[in-house]
Amino acid sequence: MAGNGLFDRNLHALSHRNRELCSRLSKSEISVSRYTFRESRSGEIIPSLLDSAGTAHPLHSTIDPRKEAKRLIDSITAEGFIILFGLGGAYYAEAALERDNIGMVLVVEYDVPGIAELLNNIDYTRLFEDPRFCLVVDSGGEDLTRKILELYQPVLFGGIRIIPLRARTDLTPEIFIAAGKAVEAAIDKVSSDYSVQVHFGKRWLSNVIRNLKSAGGIQSSIPPVRKAAVCAAGPSLSLQIPVLREKRETVFLIATDTGLPCLLNAGIPPDAVISMDCQHISYYHFMYGLPEETLLFLDLASPPLLATRSEKIQFFTGSHPLTKYICRVWKPLPELDTSGGNVTYAALSLAEQLGASEIELYGADFSYPSGISYARGTYIYSLFEKHQNRLSPLEAQASSFLYRTPLEKKRGNNSWYYENQTLKFYRERLEEKSGVMEAAVVPIEGKGAPVNIQRTRTVARAESKKSFSSGKAISDSEEFLLRYKNEIAGLPTPEKNAILYIASLDNPSRSVFTTILPVAAALKKRLVIEDFRELLEVTKAFCIKEIDRVLAQ
Repeated sequence: MAGNGLFDRNLHALSHRNRELCSRLSKSEISVSRYTFRESRSGEIIPSLLDSAGTAHPLHSTIDPRKEAKRLIDSITAEGFIILFGLGGAYYAEAALERDNIGMVLVVEYDVPGIAELLNNIDYTRLFEDPRFCLVVDSGGEDLTRKILELYQPVLFGGIRIIPLRARTDLTPEIFIAAGKAVEAAIDKVSSDYSVQVHFGKRWLSNVIRNLKSAGGIQSSIPPVRKAAVCAAGPSLSLQIPVLREKRETVFLIATDTGLPCLLNAGIPPDAVISMDCQHISYYHFMYGLPEETLLFLDLASPPLLATRSEKIQFFTGSHPLTKYICRVWKPLPELDTSGGNVTYAALSLAEQLGASEIELYGADFSYPSGISYARGTYIYSLFEKHQNRLSPLEAQASSFLYRTPLEKKRGNNSWYYENQTLKFYRERLEEKSGVMEAAVVPIEGKGAPVNIQRTRTVARAESKKSFSSGKAISDSEEFLLRYKNEIAGLPTPEKNAILYIASLDNPSRSVFTTILPVAAALKKRLVIEDFRELLEVTKAFCIKEIDRVLAQ
């Protein structure tokens, strides 16, 4: 195959964007032919896949494959991200890429020798050179899910559509059924993340740029700890207070912001409190005050008002693209794994970052045991008490809060509890994390559904060298914000297609563009903007206006 000019030209075109696949294909040998090739009446090459009996199955129309492909692609309306199951002669992919509103075409295929045979007989060079095209071959479920998460941005592409090349998928249905499940898993994850961006995209930006002045100061390094206790705010925390009080002097106590009032009401001040929610309602958790000696760990996107609650603030970053950008170009801050989506997960990540070899979990119910939402003393009870009246007593407010989402009643630990999809997701993510951590995670038994973590023996190990510390800012916050504003303003005027626009940007501009995508998601939903050019200009204007407000203060 090395001597075939068409094969080499295809590999050369593919190598610019997919060197790994190019390497696998270059090493492939065709020992048994997978395909036969013929011309359609309109003159295009039609690959036919051979089944186990040697029967050839044409993958496209033998009359006019381009007309067939155009008819199918024209049925697509709002979807801008197309997943094709099967490559064939690539007529579906070519027809899709002829449309300006198609942002990305991802082709899923299997059998490297078969793909090598296709490249040996059909010219795909124009396709491989298009930045909107991507080919994945022999990707398992998790790898395919990861690839889609890497490529798919709902704010840029809109909807997503799977189009199977029927003659291809019908011959090996099992692998494409598995691929479909991997796509569904990716869509579920993307939908969840995008929903959060739509709700909080603008607030994240506003909070981050207002926290920069506080974050620009020197953060003292936190020495490593040996044993930590993480206190969530589940109802079981109320029952575990006596156990926690006995162990208080032997652990570094990390409270979630929600659990802080419960501990203070019990007379147990924590060593640290962590907060990551960008909503101003987070301030309610601190209405009882914060002990002077307690460290306050804040996500850089937390409400700026929280930074006034303590002089012992430790800022950290999560997964937000703007905070990652800030750490890279202005001031390095400690990064915590916040992918679990809740503050208990972030607190566990903090204990891990501090080097704890054993971590006890209190109040981590991730359910509503006996129909109770939070531990006694948490903010929700004082909030209900403040708003109760004869027509809306405390019990009615608590019931309304509990049943605001669909619930499933279950039994466990000689009791019953409610669970919803969000709490189930939080629990499963925390279980996954605890399974790969070096530290032994020990859930303290409560009344409700226990976190399903296997108790592991704490392995003796050398003193941890971990610490929680930040770097030095390269300039003051005002200078950084002015530079950042000018970089946003300097982003070039876009074309209609988002991927072609991104491909035209240099690396610094692409990084800046990525930081404003959550804002774009929020504005796209709020203002119902579909045109990419209009969306980018509106987003740039909003970001510049917010930065000017901060600079003017």
